[in-house]
Amino acid sequence: MNIKDAIKRKITATFFTTAITAIVLACAYMAAVMRSSPLYQLGEGFSSMFILYSIYVGAIVLIYGNIISAGLEYIHKKWFINHTWFYILLHGLFGLVNGVIFPEASLLLMLSGMAAALLYAFIDRWIDSKMEAHKKIRGFFIFPVLLFCSLWLCFQIISETLPPFTKEEAIEFAADGTPQDVFPKKEGKWAGVINGYNVERETSVKEIGKEKYIVTFTERWAKGTEKGSSLFSYEVDRQSATAYSMEGEEPPY
Repeated sequence: MNIKDAIKRKITATFFTTAITAIVLACAYMAAVMRSSPLYQLGEGFSSMFILYSIYVGAIVLIYGNIISAGLEYIHKKWFINHTWFYILLHGLFGLVNGVIFPEASLLLMLSGMAAALLYAFIDRWIDSKMEAHKKIRGFFIFPVLLFCSLWLCFQIISETLPPFTKEEAIEFAADGTPQDVFPKKEGKWAGVINGYNVERETSVKEIGKEKYIVTFTERWAKGTEKGSSLFSYEVDRQSATAYSMEGEEPPY
C-alpha cells in the first residue's frame, strides 16, 4: 500500500475514533446532567460537549495517536505481521500514557484513552483490509454522522420546554455581580438614609421583545440643597445582559 492510501486510512481512522469517542463521552456527561438538572436544551448541551470532546480527543489522536500508530505499524510489518491482535493491544497500552504524562489523571481518563486507542487500531486494520480488497470506506464517515444526528434528535425530543424568561429573572440577571446588586430585586422603589443623604433606588423593567427586556436602575439622592441622580440600564435576554445606557453622576456616599 502506498503512502497516499496509508494517509487516507489514518485520517479515516482518526475521524471515526474521534467522533465515536466524543459521542460516548458526551452521552456520559449528559447522563450525569440529566440525573441532577432539569431536562432543558439537552440537544444543545449534547452538541456543545461533543464539540468540546472532539477538539480534545481529535488533537490527541491526530498528533500523538498517528505518530505512535505509524511506528507500531512499521514494527508490525517488520516483526509480527501475522499477529494483528498484538498490534491492536500495543495501541491500547500506549493509550494509557495519560497516566504517565498526567499523574493526576483519573483511572476513568486512562481507561478512556486506552479504549480510544484500541478502537483506532481496530478500525485502522478494518479499513486496511477493505482498501486491500478495493472496497469503499465512506461508511466510516457516514456512520458517526448518522449516530450523532440520531442522538441529538433523541435528546431534543426528550428535552422539556423552557419556562418563560420573566421580568424578575431579567432583573436578577442584570444586577447579579454588578454595583446594581443593591437595588430592589423586583420592580419598585427603596428609600433610606446613607451617610446623611436621603437616597431612593428604583428598579424598572420594560419588555421590548419576546423574553427581552430593558432593565433600568435609577438612583436619586439629596442632602440639603445638594441633589443628584444616576441611571444604568441593561438590555437583557435569557443568554446575556448588555449595557444599554448610563446617565448621571457617581453617588457621593
